[in-house]
Amino acid sequence: MSTGTPQDSTRPEATPQDSTPLEATRPDGDPSDNGLLGLPGPVVGTEWLAGHLGDPRLVLVDASSTLNRAEEALPGAVLLDLDGDFSDPSSELPHTAPPAEQLTAAARALGISRTSTVVAYDAKGIFASARVWWLLRTAGFEQVAVLDGGLPAWAAEGRPTGAHGAPPAEPGDVVLVPRADSFATAEDVARALTDPGTTVLDARSAGRFAGTEPEPRPGLRPGHMPGAVSLPYTDLQDGSGRLLPLPQLRERIAAAAPEGQRLVASCGSGLTACVLALGAHLAGREDVTVYDGSWSEWGRPGPRPVVGPAGVSPGPGSPRQS
Repeated sequence: MSTGTPQDSTRPEATPQDSTPLEATRPDGDPSDNGLLGLPGPVVGTEWLAGHLGDPRLVLVDASSTLNRAEEALPGAVLLDLDGDFSDPSSELPHTAPPAEQLTAAARALGISRTSTVVAYDAKGIFASARVWWLLRTAGFEQVAVLDGGLPAWAAEGRPTGAHGAPPAEPGDVVLVPRADSFATAEDVARALTDPGTTVLDARSAGRFAGTEPEPRPGLRPGHMPGAVSLPYTDLQDGSGRLLPLPQLRERIAAAAPEGQRLVASCGSGLTACVLALGAHLAGREDVTVYDGSWSEWGRPGPRPVVGPAGVSPGPGSPRQS
């Protein structure tokens, strides 16, 4: 499912179409070829998006998490609820990927069809929008991208905003079938932690990884999985919430996980782990999976080992705590 490895470039500011180095990974497709609105890659810049607003094939979604959502929206954007329709209601964990039927129905309700191009953005730069890219792409829908810098980048350039739009009256016809290897279970992660050919990356902040910052969700133990490597999702971004230029992106990921390693991305609840998955994809690292339960599952009181400020808390074989 690879779209190819993007070429190295810097972030030239003088050339509008190259306002982000991740936007020029392949030429814009000719709509006359297949009826699709061609994407330059899995990340698009504000200039590209501004030039395609109003195209009937474009479905623009605000994927901001509930805590980060803003009232202002990009023109024509509809809300995509990662806490609701795009999560499994039968799971006690937040943001768990929904089954195929629910994912398909939720996407269709937003007007997403086989011929659509979806661009997801976030009110916090790139935070939850990569989750949309991961959910759709790993379910067989390739025409999806993330807006580099999200709403802050758009607003900083003085571009227009307004209220969120209503979903279309006519549903889409997309069919989504998630790949079985898209997400890792806790058991998969436990095996990965002992596999010398796999690196488990943790996208949470360095303080949460170390256990010196409180977890935002109550009842979770502080710290990290033994053997996991800290790579905060913000380390793949610049100060404005845009992804780093590709050479730096590759360096950051390679420093955490040498080339040739399989990657398992984790975070707090499966959202920013997808930022690592996006960065890895852009860097040409395709053997990636996302731990869907992430720290919301692993960090619960119980037998899974946790390295925290006080050392290693109960591990395999320990009695489960209530």
